[in-house]
Amino acid sequence: MNSGGRLYGIGVGPGDPELLTLKALRLLQSAPVIAYQSAIDKESIARKIVSPYLPGNQIEVLYHLPRALEPEKAKSIYDQEVEPIAAHLAAGRDVVVLCEGDPFFYGSFMYIFTRLSDQYQTEVVPGISSLMACPVSLGVPFTYYNDVLTVLPATLSTEMLTSHLLTTDAAAIMKLGRHFTKVRDILHQLGMASRAKYIERATTTQQRIVSLDEVNPEDVPYFSMIVIPTKQKL
Repeated sequence: MNSGGRLYGIGVGPGDPELLTLKALRLLQSAPVIAYQSAIDKESIARKIVSPYLPGNQIEVLYHLPRALEPEKAKSIYDQEVEPIAAHLAAGRDVVVLCEGDPFFYGSFMYIFTRLSDQYQTEVVPGISSLMACPVSLGVPFTYYNDVLTVLPATLSTEMLTSHLLTTDAAAIMKLGRHFTKVRDILHQLGMASRAKYIERATTTQQRIVSLDEVNPEDVPYFSMIVIPTKQKL
């Protein structure tokens, strides 16, 4: 393992800056370099969350990890995007990488971790994920007793989504975006639409909660979720 800087992946939570952990805050403010992901030509959500806490004297590294690519094509792009972070580590500078929610729960930090953690000392700081935040914002308990909770990416096929939904007590459906219509139709077909709760940008000032049939499929952000709580009541 190289004797360079230390790599940190910190979860910055679902959107509310006050949901940042104390450990993440300490590392964020003490690191000489912070790195964060954004879509091309869009503001970094992770940086926006922590912006009230930034001391203003850090080196900032912006990287782009495009989604929905074939694995082989994505690999070469991800390898290239990680290079500036690796350069700072090689020069002996600690780097804190910001990740919305939790770094290891569908987090972009995973792709940095798999490329650099074997070379540099690495520490991952868990964060509050949207999976925990959305039910709280909606005011619905997810599960009781021994209920099974299933987390499903909306990118799955209709057959796979249907199969999983039929065999679970409660579910969270993530990564909706352009897949919303498919998911909504499945929930209607399974008789689950009345239980389903839609929320986007949970815990932020742009948080929005509407019924499933009020959602405009053309305007569903990536950071949205359908929560299907358990039927069981105490």
